[in-house]
Amino acid sequence: MAEQKKSLPLNGKTALVTGGGRGIGRAIACALAEAGADVAIVYRSNEAAAYQVRDAIRSLGRRGVALHCDVSRSAEVSAAVEGIHRELGAISIVVNNAGIAQMRTMDEITEGDWDEVLAVNLKGAFLVTQASLPGMRGARWGRIISISSVAAQVGGVVGMHYAASKAGIIGLTHYYAAYLANEGITANAIAPGAIDTEMAAALPLLKPESVPVGRLGTAEEIAAVAVMLACNGYITGQTINVNGGRYPG
Repeated sequence: MAEQKKSLPLNGKTALVTGGGRGIGRAIACALAEAGADVAIVYRSNEAAAYQVRDAIRSLGRRGVALHCDVSRSAEVSAAVEGIHRELGAISIVVNNAGIAQMRTMDEITEGDWDEVLAVNLKGAFLVTQASLPGMRGARWGRIISISSVAAQVGGVVGMHYAASKAGIIGLTHYYAAYLANEGITANAIAPGAIDTEMAAALPLLKPESVPVGRLGTAEEIAAVAVMLACNGYITGQTINVNGGRYPG
């Protein structure tokens, strides 16, 4: 068993996955654990699901914690990161996955809709990354992986607020990549297309026939890319499109 742990590429690293209780976040958290990382997940509403993921991480022989946190609130982010430091040590890998999707047309959207989606999807990624950076910079090793969307590139079906928040993720990624490259820290985005998750199920316009490969993607296909980025120190500033050919990249 000791020999097996030694060979795992992320052994000794601590990962934080936001929105890790279900869907893409759950798949990424478990895949990082399988690659050797200890994993903390934060959740906003579904405590039972989050604890199931924590238990799955532990069943893989890794340390795992689940903490309540609204990523749009700086005080909660700071408290969660401090808790992770106490339980698992400094954060090496951040996966900004937490997000909400409220379907609104341009005629329906309100200022409140805009503010809520931008606060969770974009401001949350900023707050979590900023809180996690001191440990990465101290170690001169880090990975920032943020989940964008094909909507950032083609507009999508959810609404302008969602598309703008996911486009912002790409801009944020470019900034971190440019200014942290010489400190051993990479920053990349993943832009999924239509993925078979609870969020997609709530969006009736997302249909398999709209995808060139003829099916929805799986959360595990996104997780495989996240693990690749966590293991690779030479890819930075990129947006990896995982969308079944919906957008050529």
